[in-house]
Amino acid sequence: MDGGSNAPVESTLSCARCGKPANLQCPKCVELRLPRESAAFCTQDCFKESWSSHKSVHLKLKLSRLAASTPDEQISAALSNGWLYCLKKGQTRTSKLPHFDWTGTLRPYPISSRRVVPASVEKPDWAIDGTPKIEPTSDLQNVVEIKTAEQIERMRETCRIAREVLDAAARVIQPGVTTDEIDDVVHEATIAAGGYPSPLNYYFFPKSCCTSVNEVICHGIPDARKLEDGDIVNVDVTVYYKGVHGDLNETYFVGNVDEASKHLVQCTYECLAKAISIVKPGVRFREVGEVINRHASMSGLSVVKSYCGHGIGELFHCAPNIPHYGRNKAVGVMKAGQTFTIEPMINAGVWRDRSWPDGWTAVTADGKRSAQFEHTLLVTETGVEVLTARLPTSPNVYPWLNP
Repeated sequence: MDGGSNAPVESTLSCARCGKPANLQCPKCVELRLPRESAAFCTQDCFKESWSSHKSVHLKLKLSRLAASTPDEQISAALSNGWLYCLKKGQTRTSKLPHFDWTGTLRPYPISSRRVVPASVEKPDWAIDGTPKIEPTSDLQNVVEIKTAEQIERMRETCRIAREVLDAAARVIQPGVTTDEIDDVVHEATIAAGGYPSPLNYYFFPKSCCTSVNEVICHGIPDARKLEDGDIVNVDVTVYYKGVHGDLNETYFVGNVDEASKHLVQCTYECLAKAISIVKPGVRFREVGEVINRHASMSGLSVVKSYCGHGIGELFHCAPNIPHYGRNKAVGVMKAGQTFTIEPMINAGVWRDRSWPDGWTAVTADGKRSAQFEHTLLVTETGVEVLTARLPTSPNVYPWLNP
């Protein structure tokens, strides 16, 4: 397009800008086979002057053709002609699939437009412009909050909703379902309960949950890729309701999964369970990583070091930070009334990670698979309450939980 209009046309046509006799035509219009009447110009200057408005003709045609195509054709067209690709800085589009040294077989697919939240739903302060205002400078980034009884009750209610939302997502997971369809289930279930999906527009994240497939460690963006038989997929849900957040995730099998993946997922589940079992007043936060690292290492797996558990409540992320690896330097001890997440990410290969060009998707450095489980926890006077615990109605998807 930037090369200008240089295709000669009959002089009987009029310039689309000034009406003078035209003998040049927009090359993109020729490529798209648009009517010559809308694409003729008298000079290069006229073409350049009208470009900002004229280029919309190309876009409208592309969109109309895309709407008439099949889903597979839409994906193919989007991958070749440009696709939605959200970055942390708020950019929304690249011209082509970016050049990147992909570590595994997974590739990003088109992302649908942002889903709408009703005006009646209470929203966090990043919902409109993508920028958290209270969280970054809060004193709770340095001091671990002791929740009041009223705050704890709101946390219980919100975390139960988050559990029900995640369970709704788990029920639709099967080969052929896209992660965008999972995101739609999460979004609709969240707003039906009166909540806001916390990830939506958090630092410009474009979706209502994270879906991390195979080698994706965390923060995968739901898109148009269909889940395949043998995949594993983590779904990470956070709900904002009555002024507090509830956060949890689980990794699910898609169809028939190989034994190595089953081992990885079960071991990750056990890592979280063993970590939760030590939570009580007086335990050092650093001990969580020791427990997780010991079990993962004995199972021949590795622990991701770049991401950690976090405090949660009226803020999405706050103190304490809780590393999942051994020999960490986490400061402080657990006290009754604290709420935080533990969310180990366990890799089949090396522990190191890399980030995709979208600024969000974290993948294993060697392309091998990764799994994760997460709960929001409350430290009680005598131990721990798992606020996001599985319910009697939760889907029976893990064989090791059966009697």
